[in-house]
Amino acid sequence: MGKVVLVTGAARQLGGRFVRRIQRDPEVERVIAVDSVTPPHRLGSAEFVRADIRQSGIARVLAENAVDTVVHLAVTGGAATGAGSGSYSTVKETNVIGTMQLLGACQKSPTVRRLVVKSSTSVYGGTSRDPAVFTETTQPKSLPAAGFAKDAVEVEGYVRGFARRRPDVAVCVLRFANILGPFADSALAEYFSMPLIPTVLGYDPRLQFVHEDDVLDVLRLAAGEPGRGTLNSGTFNIAGDGVLLLSQCARRLGRPAVPLLLPAVTWVGSALRAIGATDFSPEQIRLLTHGRVVETTQMREVLGFRPMYTTAETFADFTRSRGNGLLPPERVARAVDRVADLLNVDAGTAADTEASTGAGKAPVTEGAKR
Repeated sequence: MGKVVLVTGAARQLGGRFVRRIQRDPEVERVIAVDSVTPPHRLGSAEFVRADIRQSGIARVLAENAVDTVVHLAVTGGAATGAGSGSYSTVKETNVIGTMQLLGACQKSPTVRRLVVKSSTSVYGGTSRDPAVFTETTQPKSLPAAGFAKDAVEVEGYVRGFARRRPDVAVCVLRFANILGPFADSALAEYFSMPLIPTVLGYDPRLQFVHEDDVLDVLRLAAGEPGRGTLNSGTFNIAGDGVLLLSQCARRLGRPAVPLLLPAVTWVGSALRAIGATDFSPEQIRLLTHGRVVETTQMREVLGFRPMYTTAETFADFTRSRGNGLLPPERVARAVDRVADLLNVDAGTAADTEASTGAGKAPVTEGAKR
């Protein structure tokens, strides 16, 4: 018998892609896709079960299907497409209450042997007092007080409690940096898709990204048996190599950055949320003020995962999917080259004029001076 894998959050783009991806694993016999709404995308040969993980019925789903591997992807910052009410209270209940119910069901299940939980590097927070680089053991100076980051902190706390109660279950928590790619549907992807990018005046934060294809690969690795010399149990930062400054991101997108005072950025964020343009949350404003960079040594040396995309390559792939902005980098480069050529021509003309003027004068000898 092969593995029976249950995946939560199947209605979201990432969840749907992972459901289709894990079916190709030769070790997997069945895939159970779970969500409270019907997915708008195909799930391949997976069995879809419409169930709300906030309800106790999720325990029956685990028992009836003899699930041995649970991949929890329903910890998110926004509602899935077609989820009806996308209010934050609904999302928070799914993140926190849903995780509690799911872990309770896993604790009672005698067949569950592996649990993979999607988390976020936002658990580290983001203040001016935090270190330049976070490791998995770094304690934030100030815990997130609200939003998705606070949800992720609470979720990880419940997962640690579950791991203590069920030491026979291999538990893997993956803290992802900001996920980008051609199909990204996150709040940060919406922010970078705006025609004008509001930034905080006086700040140019360092950012890290992870490509959505790498996310699928590391989830598959975490859901399987560990390879020789590796361990896929524990907590791991997942991010592409390198960093980008926010100003570099804006230039590569060809979208003008609009520096604003912090209170003005907060007001703009509230206005954008009110009209439904993008989820420009206070948590995102902190990221765009102070940035966040994580250490990924454990990802490579313990988990044995090496991303295919660097941070810069991830952003380049995302940029290609969004089309040219108001200031396409190629056009800006050509304009700069033309200005440089004109300046060189003017400098050359001035030099020629000066040389010709000097050539018409007779040299003054020492004797003539006397």
